[in-house]
Amino acid sequence: MRRGRTPPRHRETEAGSPFAPHTAAETAAMLDVVGVDDEADLFDIPGSVRFDGSFDIPARSEAAIRAEIDTMLGRNDDLVELLGRGHHAHYVPSVVAHLSDRSEFLTSYTQYQPEVAQGFLQALFEYQSMLVELTGLPVANCSMYDAATALGEAATLASRVRQTTGTRVLVPEHLQEGRRAVLENYVRGQDLTVESYPMADGNADLDALAEQVDEEVVLLYAENPTVRGCIEESLADLGTLADEHEALFTLGSDPVALALLEPPAAVGADIVVGDCSLGLPTAYGMGLGLFACREEFLRQVPGRLVGASEDDAGRRAYTLTLQTREQHIRRERATSNICTNQAWVALRAAMHAAWLGPDGLVDLAESGVRRARSAAARLDEVAGVTAPVHDRHHVGEFCVRTERAADAVAADLEAAGYAVHVVGEHDLQLRVAGLPDDVLDGVAEALAEVAR
Repeated sequence: MRRGRTPPRHRETEAGSPFAPHTAAETAAMLDVVGVDDEADLFDIPGSVRFDGSFDIPARSEAAIRAEIDTMLGRNDDLVELLGRGHHAHYVPSVVAHLSDRSEFLTSYTQYQPEVAQGFLQALFEYQSMLVELTGLPVANCSMYDAATALGEAATLASRVRQTTGTRVLVPEHLQEGRRAVLENYVRGQDLTVESYPMADGNADLDALAEQVDEEVVLLYAENPTVRGCIEESLADLGTLADEHEALFTLGSDPVALALLEPPAAVGADIVVGDCSLGLPTAYGMGLGLFACREEFLRQVPGRLVGASEDDAGRRAYTLTLQTREQHIRRERATSNICTNQAWVALRAAMHAAWLGPDGLVDLAESGVRRARSAAARLDEVAGVTAPVHDRHHVGEFCVRTERAADAVAADLEAAGYAVHVVGEHDLQLRVAGLPDDVLDGVAEALAEVAR
């Protein structure tokens, strides 16, 4: 910009907003051309659904909105998060941001339409291939909103494909509250009911579960690692139990843990769901949902599948192969109505996984196991604290038991700058994967002050 020139400004409308592009005079001129008196005349909205009130949101400039948001964000507490329950922080290399932020990947156009660029489709195909390799199941979609919606879709899939007329869905007693709430919302209207089976020392109580399973069960759901970070040791037995009663066995997990654990297909899993946090900061649970299944359920898979083919010149080409949602096929044949996938997030996850490579992914999973083991031993030395609560192998997180009530301890830890989950009267859960030593020392010191 030449010296002395006035800096360019965003033009503001008479309403004061830079985002509404037309002035009142321009709008009136356009309405005059099309022959109507008011913008409302352009729409035929039934009175039963029309909102005639005011949102009472005053028009403001971009600068005013930015200032207000900065003030709002400034009121957030600056806490160290030890909130896990399936979401673990991983270092995300800068190459992921640099590549995924290229203009060809950032578009306001939906990224799952047939017209999407070949490069994007190839990245999504690689993401699906990674899931197939990690789960041992031949079909993986791209992608789901989160683990909760993936579990809901698994339940409705089970109700469609199971030959008998069962209506029961069994889930572990230890399950994220939000995940269960979404599942119950999904099955409402499907004549399905969600029931819990008990846990014993952080794993499924196999004997109690065997008493609950019968021919009315359409889906048996388990997690590995469990929501408390424990390795589930009875997976093969759970798979056998489900198979004996012709229920679908659905397993919840995540790609990092799967790099170290036995592939779900080897323990009889029919469907794998879960959250993936590769390529992203945790951001209080942000990620994407996984969905993989056996090939016989191919035409029941929710969302989209990207396939590899050849064009008429014999060159390798990628295409959206299957979409079962109602926008793309007849409504009566649609098996899902999901509209939102996580294409760009899946792109970042695939980039992060490719950067790690198979060995790097295993190293990351092993670091979570080592970190949980060493941190539990460190906190177990704190007076008034027992760690871990469950005598199991853990991945990235574990529970501690405190002499004082857990609510009071968590409140005092928050005042000291640490956010933790309360999971029982005297039990807290701590995510330690990726936690630096000095932060762990701070947690131990804070617990020593408040745990008794």
